[in-house]
Amino acid sequence: VVGSALTKRQRLELDYYTRSKQSQRRRVVSPLRLVHYRNTWYLDAWCHDSEGLRRFALDAMREVQLLPQKAKEVAMKTVEAELDSGYGIFAGKGPKWATLLFAKEAAAWVANEQWHPEQRLEPQDDGSLRMRLPYTDDTELAMDILRHGAQVKVEAPAALARQVATRLKAALAQY
Repeated sequence: VVGSALTKRQRLELDYYTRSKQSQRRRVVSPLRLVHYRNTWYLDAWCHDSEGLRRFALDAMREVQLLPQKAKEVAMKTVEAELDSGYGIFAGKGPKWATLLFAKEAAAWVANEQWHPEQRLEPQDDGSLRMRLPYTDDTELAMDILRHGAQVKVEAPAALARQVATRLKAALAQY
C-alpha cells in the first residue's frame, strides 16, 4: 500500500504506534520517499495532523489505507534539509554539534567510520581522535556513544554529556 501511495502520489491513512510514547494514533500523511537505515525501512511524509514533515517506521504502522486524495507536494530539498541534517534517523529542528573524544584504542576504528557526511575528524598527538558532528536528536547518538564505553568522552554539549552519564549510571546500577 505504501509503495502504491508513493507511485500514485496519493495520501495514506495509518494507525501508527509511537514506541517512545507507547501509544497508537491515526494519522493522514502524504508519502514523499522511503529510506532504508540500519535494517529498517522508514517513510518520510508530510503529516497532515501535525502539519509537518515526519519519519515513520514501516514496522510501526498497524493499519494502512490508500486514500483517494492527492498527496501534498513537498520539495525534496526541503525534506532533505529538515530530515537529513542531523546524525541518525531521528529528525528535529536546527542541528546542534557534538564533540566526542575517542581514546587511542577506539580511534583506529572510528577514523574509518562515517557517522555523518559533515563530520570533522581531528587526530590528536597522543593517538586519540576528536570528532565533531551535527545531530538533532540525542537518542541514537547517545546509543552509539555508549557502545564505545570508556573509550569515548562527550566534550560538548554538556546536556549530551549529562544524558550519557545518566545512562551509564543506570546501566551500572543493574550490576
